Amino acid sequence: MTTRTVNTTQELAAFLRTRRERLDPDDFDLPSRQQARRTPGLRREEVAERAGVSVDYLVRLEQARGPRPSANVVEALAGALRLIPEERAYLFDLAGQRPRTAGEPATAAAPPLARLVADLSPLPAVLMNHRYDILAWNAEMARLFLDFDTLPPSRRNAMWLCLVHPGMSAFYVDRERVVREGVAHLRAAWAAHPEDRALIDLIAECASHNEEFARLWEERDVTVHGRGDKVLRHPRAGVIAVHFEVLVPLQDPGQRLMICRAADDGSRSALDRLCAG
Repeated sequence: MTTRTVNTTQELAAFLRTRRERLDPDDFDLPSRQQARRTPGLRREEVAERAGVSVDYLVRLEQARGPRPSANVVEALAGALRLIPEERAYLFDLAGQRPRTAGEPATAAAPPLARLVADLSPLPAVLMNHRYDILAWNAEMARLFLDFDTLPPSRRNAMWLCLVHPGMSAFYVDRERVVREGVAHLRAAWAAHPEDRALIDLIAECASHNEEFARLWEERDVTVHGRGDKVLRHPRAGVIAVHFEVLVPLQDPGQRLMICRAADDGSRSALDRLCAG
C-alpha cells in the first residue's frame, strides 16, 4: 500500500487519475460525441483542454513520467478537476509547490498549550499533532474517552485507538464516518510531511491490521474536518452527542487543540454526571 517514504510522483499520478475518473461528464458543457465512454469520468483530452496543458503532458503526469508541475499548472489542474480546498492543498503538497512547515513534527505538548488544555475544564480537551498522537489531555477528556495514562506513550494515538483498542470498537455510533475522516486527515498529513517516518509506520501498521483502513486509504479522500459532531456510546454514561472544534495555534502550528461540548440537553446532563465523578 505504501513504502518507507512517500513516492510523491506515483501518488500525484494516482491522485490525478482518481479525481479525473470521479468527474461526471454531465456536469460539464462538453460537445456531444457519438462514441460511448468506456471509462468513468472525463477523458484526458477534456481535462487537458480545461487546464490549458497538452494531452501528452497530462498522460505523462498520470503515468508518473512527467516533470514536476509548476505552481501555475497545479492551480490549473486543480480548477479543471474541480478540487475542493483540501484536495487542492494535497495536490500542491504532492507537487512540492507548497511551503513546508519549519521544524520537526511535534512529539511533546508545548507547555503553554498543556496548561491551556487543563484550564479548559470542565470542557473535555485534548492536544494532538498531525499524526493524531495524543500529547496532552484534561481529566474530562480522559473520562469521556479513556484514561490515556494507562496506555504506553507509543499507543496514545487517536487513529490507532479507534481501529485497534478493544474498548473503542463500538464507541462511536457512526464509526465508519469517524474512521473515514481520520484516514482523510492522515492522507493529507502524509503528503505534507513526506519524511515523517513515524507517520509512515503508523499508516503501514493500520493498513496491515485493519481492512477498513486499507480500503479507505485507497479512496484518496483528503477532506479534513475541523469541526463537527460525534455520537458516542459511553460504557457508563450511555449515548452522548458532542460538538467538536479543532484549533491550530499560530505559535505552534504542528499541534492541534480539540475541544468538545455537549450537543444537546440530554448529552450535557450525561457529560456533567460523567465528569463529576
